[in-house]
Parts: sequence; structure tokens; C-alpha cells
Amino acid sequence: MEPLQNQSPSAPGAVAAFVRFTLCGGGIGVASSFAVAALSSWIPWALANALITVVSTLLATELHARFTFGAGGHATWRQHAQAAGSAGAAYAMTCLAMFVLRQLAPGASALTEQAVYLTASALAGIARFAVLRLVVFARDRARTVTSPVVPAAAPAAPTALCQAA
Repeated sequence: MEPLQNQSPSAPGAVAAFVRFTLCGGGIGVASSFAVAALSSWIPWALANALITVVSTLLATELHARFTFGAGGHATWRQHAQAAGSAGAAYAMTCLAMFVLRQLAPGASALTEQAVYLTASALAGIARFAVLRLVVFARDRARTVTSPVVPAAAPAAPTALCQAA
């Protein structure tokens, strides 16, 4: 039997993965909210949000592949593409939240805008965690299992029955 440290690391459980997801994604999300606010003073808010969403999604997907879900290295192109879909939904959710805020409270303070943006981002993040864990990085987690269970072969049919005519 090999010592434990020589075995390949397994993917973290759901709670550990969620804590890691919150730390990585939440940290990037908070930094992104400030970056969007700063960038939107030079370009339209929706464009600033789109640019920051692309950059933060690439960074977050790499962190999630390496740290959050234990995929064992860089994120693949397939994982980046799938993660981009969930980021697109998060982008739409934050844009919708900000649109509704500006319709209901046109003179909202920067603090209120940040609160709405971060709340929408947090709700989108919970949905994104589920997608990343259950879809994007699920195959990689399945590969870390030590050995697949192979069902026993079915018994052969008796040849005397097959030859009776």
C-alpha cells in the first residue's frame, strides 16, 4: 500500500469547494465591482461590465480549475467555453439589476449601486458554482476516482438450448 502523500489528490467535497469558490470568485467579484465602477467613468457602464466580466471570467476559471474544484492544472478550452456561458448569464443578471435600479431610483448613490451590483453578482455566483461543479469540472472530478467499478459479466447462455431445433 502506498503512503497517502503519493496518491493523486481528490477533488474537494461540496462544502470545501464552495468555500474555495467563494474566496476566489468573491475576491475577483469585489475587485471587478471596483474595476467596473472606475472604468465606467470613461466608457458606458454596460461595456465596462462586459470587458471586466471577460477578464475576470478567464482569471476565475483558471483559479477554479487549479484550486476550487481540484481539476489538477490549467483549465481547458472546453472548460473556459463552458464557464463563459455561465459568466454570460451572470453578466445579463448584473446588467438587468442595474437597469432596474436606475429605473426605480435614477439618482441612486454609488454605495447603493455597489450593493445592488454585488447582490446580483452573489446570486449569479451561487448559480455559477452549481454549473461549474456539476457540469464544467464534473468530468475531471470523475477521472480522479482510483478505479471504476466494472459490472460482472453476464453468464453465457447454455449452448444446448441454442442448438435445439
